[in-house]
This record gives sequence, C-alpha cells and structure tokens, in this order.
Amino acid sequence: MPVTTTPPETRSTEGFAVLEIRDIQRILPHRYPFLLIDRIVEMAPRERVVAIKNVTINEPHFQGHFPEFPIMPGVLVIEAMAQAGGLLLLSELPDYKDKLLLFTGVERAKFRKPVVPGDQLRIEVSVLAFRRTAARLSGEAYVGDKLACEAILSCQIIDRPPESPGK
Repeated sequence: MPVTTTPPETRSTEGFAVLEIRDIQRILPHRYPFLLIDRIVEMAPRERVVAIKNVTINEPHFQGHFPEFPIMPGVLVIEAMAQAGGLLLLSELPDYKDKLLLFTGVERAKFRKPVVPGDQLRIEVSVLAFRRTAARLSGEAYVGDKLACEAILSCQIIDRPPESPGK
C-alpha cells in the first residue's frame, strides 16, 4: 500500500479500511479514560500509521490542567503517539493478543503548539526500526497543518502476563 503525504481530508482509503474505535480496542489493551486515539485513517504495514484524536472538554485531565485555560498535557500527546505506534506494531504480530508494548524511552520531544478542547489531533507515526522484541518510532502530532508535538519513541514488546484469578 503506498504511503501518501496528502492531507487526510483528501486522502483515499482505497486498499485500507479505516479502523474505528471498536477495531482499535480489539488490538490495544487501553480503555477510557486512557485510550487516546479514536480512529486510524491510514496504515502502511511496518512503515507508518495515521491516527485521529478528537480532543474534548469532558476529558478528566482538563479539570486540573488548567481549569481557566485547558491544555492537553504534553505527556498525553506523547502517549497518543505511543498508542498509535503500538497499534501499528501489534497489528503486525500474529499473537498480538498475547503481547504488550511497553514504551522504554522518549527522545527529542518538542511541544510546539498547545492542544486544546475542540482540536483534532492528527498523529503520524513512522517506524524507524522494528524487531520482534523492540522498536523505534518517530511521531508527530498536528492540529490542522500546524505541528503541535514531535518525539522519537522506543519500546519493548513483551509477553502479556496471565490474568489474575477472579478477573
């Protein structure tokens, strides 16, 4: 599948079915309030993923960060990039339901524009290196055509621990 740089509103999804929230939940273990991606609009296996996060005022972090001027915490923007990258990597593994992706590092993080309620984040993550047990990713988050955040992420893929008794 070719990777494009066309803005998402003009991009064709030919050859790729958009992943909605239920599809995302089948792959990622995260749930509300910590699932921070709403849709996958583009994916090129082992290469790149583009996710959408709709930022809304009812998210719990806005109660304290900051009530008079709500801003999405930068670490949550980085986490949204990590989740998009995690979905891309886990979807490559036939036994993804038995795996967890743990992020082990963040490098060169830059926060260039505040993300506020009403914004739509377009999260673009590219694979720099990928082995069965580890990966390095480059992430960028945009609001419109403005870069809001960028970082290099590293992660480790581990076996998911067995469920605790009684769950």
